[in-house]
Amino acid sequence: MQFPDGKPKQFYQSLPKIELHRHLEGSLRLSTMLEVAHAYRLPLPLADPPRLKALVQIQKHEPLTSANFLSKFETLRLFFRTPEIIARITKEAFADAAADNLRYLELRFTPAALCNAKNFPLSEVMDWVIASAKEAETEYGIIARLIASVNRHESLEIAEKVVELAAERLDDGIVGLDLAGDETRFPAAPFASLFQEAKKAGLRLTVHAGEWGGPENIIEAIQVLGAERIGHGVRVLEDPNATALAREYGTTFEVCPTSNYQSGVVAALHHHPLPDMLAAGLNVTLNTDDPGISAIDLSDECRLACETLSLSLQDLRHTLLNAARAAFLPNGKRAQLENALASELPA
Repeated sequence: MQFPDGKPKQFYQSLPKIELHRHLEGSLRLSTMLEVAHAYRLPLPLADPPRLKALVQIQKHEPLTSANFLSKFETLRLFFRTPEIIARITKEAFADAAADNLRYLELRFTPAALCNAKNFPLSEVMDWVIASAKEAETEYGIIARLIASVNRHESLEIAEKVVELAAERLDDGIVGLDLAGDETRFPAAPFASLFQEAKKAGLRLTVHAGEWGGPENIIEAIQVLGAERIGHGVRVLEDPNATALAREYGTTFEVCPTSNYQSGVVAALHHHPLPDMLAAGLNVTLNTDDPGISAIDLSDECRLACETLSLSLQDLRHTLLNAARAAFLPNGKRAQLENALASELPA
């Protein structure tokens, strides 16, 4: 990705950062995939690494559509074959975040997706991810928290089980519940009572909305599901009522500019609504979404925000502190995180 003259990427790498929206299933290293594919003789073009890369990462010549972006997951699902592999990719996701100078990462994962390759029990998959996250936290010095994700197109029975298991593991690093999936075809309303139960159990709530669907989905996520944060939400400005509601509730938006461009949500990067969302007084944060698929890290997103979207360094500082304030942590720990970040970021 090309940037005009400005600060080098090393400057953005040097900044302490926080991320709230990163999917485990979209964070695999290409080197790990090659190793696993050879070891398990996966039906992939192993003799042609560029072809394999094209199956799991966005390429310059490809159509920038949701269908093409989501097609990468069809290949990625082949890799979750053993407890050791699931633990490894979890630990590597946190290792990569720590190497990019992230101090805190909420990594969301979809237990049902990790189970599919070998029909693993949901509870065991969740425990493998938790154990690996704890190892990463100790080894890399990053604060590691997890969000359990359920999909709109899957049954309520699966979602109910994930919520039950996640609530039982609140003291083990799972802090929240996420609703993802195709918002244009599957409504969020059927999950409303389940999300209310999750909140009562102590889970914090975030919902994918206003990405491929319209701003009415953001209103639904806030008012019906009780979402504290919105995944993406870049269409919020299309409806003044949605914008006003988000300001009233103090809703935080987990914005992922590169992903929004590559998946066809925005037609051009320089037209991304992120600056306008900030100007409208919304709580905006920067995130990678699926760094393995997009071949980026959070420093790339910070650089894009400043060098392409013309955010000032003060704006960037504001988005990073917004992420600290919106972290799914107890009040005291959240304040400590914000204060530590504020003391290190350039004033």
